[in-house]
Amino acid sequence: MNAYRVKPMKFPWTPVVYLAAVAIALLLNRLDPLGTPPQWHLTLQALGTVAGVAGLWLVLWGYGKLLRHRTALLSSSATTHLVTSGPYRFSRNPVYLGYTLIMLGAGLLTGNLWMALAAAFTPIVTHAWIVRNEEKHLLARFGFEFECYCRRTRAWI
Repeated sequence: MNAYRVKPMKFPWTPVVYLAAVAIALLLNRLDPLGTPPQWHLTLQALGTVAGVAGLWLVLWGYGKLLRHRTALLSSSATTHLVTSGPYRFSRNPVYLGYTLIMLGAGLLTGNLWMALAAAFTPIVTHAWIVRNEEKHLLARFGFEFECYCRRTRAWI
């Protein structure tokens, strides 16, 4: 496979996918809010805070590693280095995992269970559409090195 034939996506779709999921969750919550028992509010807020902070930390750590290796931050740019250290030791998509945790945390923190549900479905769409395209590009670009990385590191968690 020629690295120049498998180009990255033309547009960075990941933020669009996550923002669209948040917008849909906000709309659904306005139309038909899913209630939670009052005795759960404090627990859900605590879990939401933990998930949101963990997600933000993961996003910042992941982007920090990409910046240190001077490679592409967006899926619309060709990558120059295969980053396998930092959070990329544990997940091939730590930034996307971080986005998901932030969405889950925001949903739990605000009591918007539609957003918490969207946090469960958005990674499925992201993986099927964006991650698969990114991985084709990485396989074409880095070949056997990327195959070895895929064998030892899970796609998400």
